[in-house]
Amino acid sequence: MSFADRLQRAWYKGHPALALLAPLEMLYRRVVNARRSKFVSGNVDSYRAPVPVVVVGNITVGGTGKTPLILWLIEHCRQRGLKVGVVSRGYGATPPSYPWRVSPEHSAAETGDEPLLIARRTGVPMMIDPDRERAVRELLKSESLDLILSDDGLQHYRLARDLELVLIDAARGLGNGRCLPAGPLREPVDRLQSVDAVLLNGASADSAFGYSFALQPSRLIELVSGQDWPLDHFPPGQQLHAVAGIGNPQRFFTTLEALHWRPIPHPFADHARYSPEQLSFSPALPLVMTEKDAVKCRAFALPGWCYLQVQAEPSAAFVTWFDAQLDRLLPEHP
Repeated sequence: MSFADRLQRAWYKGHPALALLAPLEMLYRRVVNARRSKFVSGNVDSYRAPVPVVVVGNITVGGTGKTPLILWLIEHCRQRGLKVGVVSRGYGATPPSYPWRVSPEHSAAETGDEPLLIARRTGVPMMIDPDRERAVRELLKSESLDLILSDDGLQHYRLARDLELVLIDAARGLGNGRCLPAGPLREPVDRLQSVDAVLLNGASADSAFGYSFALQPSRLIELVSGQDWPLDHFPPGQQLHAVAGIGNPQRFFTTLEALHWRPIPHPFADHARYSPEQLSFSPALPLVMTEKDAVKCRAFALPGWCYLQVQAEPSAAFVTWFDAQLDRLLPEHP
């Protein structure tokens, strides 16, 4: 188990050694709170885009389902006749320069895995840059857009926003409720009081804490051919190798178990880069991975390797609320 894995385990399961990190946590809180206070008081030079900006983020380290929600938001806005663009930091990306326009034919090494996934699935105008303000400006130079989605930009205060949507993993929650490095929080818990909506990934119903949000498996897609396979392609009880390099790999393995398969789990670090040797498992069995991993493995995939595509399903109450926000922000597009 890596140090990062041990630290995450301590955040969510508890460990007495975390008390030693209290001074660093206090320093981190001061810095985070100071940055937030400057933004709220108007002392940060924030760029206000000429179109509404919706930030999708979290206050915890690790995956919470942001990318599936962004895919849902893109499709939902398109159904309303809106032209949508997306900006992202492009974690792990190494483009020739910034800002960088993401195209489906790019590699994950250039663009980062999540931006490439979004571009390939939707064809949406997509710009990556650690400076979200610069990414938005560049995107609007070449695109006439009604709305911009900012992927994981909750703490990037140089970009003004009209809506803040925060996702939380319902199974893991907020861990020990402490900030980095003593806990998994990027910002203190009370930051949730200032966001516009909280979505709980995996919750069975809406609650006073937030809207429920589920990820539903839709189909299997073979990497080599791109062929669609139904979810009953593998019979119940099928043993298979399961690859997940996401923030919470166990969520993926649990999903495969719910489909009545018997996954042999192969967890990797979030945003892991793969080689053929890393995925040469024994015994020879079908291999299923996440869509996020698939964008990095297509070049060397073997016949029979596939990924599980999932669809976000926010609660009906969230859909109604979000439509009301779109009506407010874009009254010319009822």
